[in-house]
Amino acid sequence: MKEKTSRKGIKINGMEYQKLVDEKLVRYVRNVDKEAYREVIARYQEKLMRYAYGIVLDEQIAQDVVQNTLIKAFKNLRGFDTGRKFSSWIYRIAHNEAMNEINRGKKFISLETHNWLGEKMVSNENIEEEYTKQEIRKTMGEVFKKIDLKYREVLTLYYLEDKSYEEIGEILRMPMGTVGTRINRGKRLLKEVYEKEK
Repeated sequence: MKEKTSRKGIKINGMEYQKLVDEKLVRYVRNVDKEAYREVIARYQEKLMRYAYGIVLDEQIAQDVVQNTLIKAFKNLRGFDTGRKFSSWIYRIAHNEAMNEINRGKKFISLETHNWLGEKMVSNENIEEEYTKQEIRKTMGEVFKKIDLKYREVLTLYYLEDKSYEEIGEILRMPMGTVGTRINRGKRLLKEVYEKEK
């Protein structure tokens, strides 16, 4: 019999999944209860959406990328090495799915149509301050859109997903030195494009 509690503690058959680290949760899903995959979805859906959107720049396409990623990860859980980091593995799947969408030639839309860069900035402050924040988001969205994909993807992982150089290297399959170089060049490019936009 399944029992549900608040998001703070999803329980199925008496097991509280939130207390498990990702790799143990994956082992549990593989060997005991496939229903526990709902916890994986709860943990990663929003994060993967931010990452996918940072690459494809289209909310609908990003949703498709995330859905395909979660399905593909579930189907391939047996192939995941639980001695490695699950987050790097699932982000790699998301990266591949996003690249597939880009290669299919999907159209991009402006970042300003989604509150991606400033979701946490919205508050009950006065209208003038909110307008200023919206202008900053719009400008930064336009700036971000103008830099090359190879810089967008590392900047998204580093700044929005708080991934380490090592994790980014694992996800994108590149040496840590290359990750550092791309982050630094990406920051410089963002600054240059922003200065031109002002």
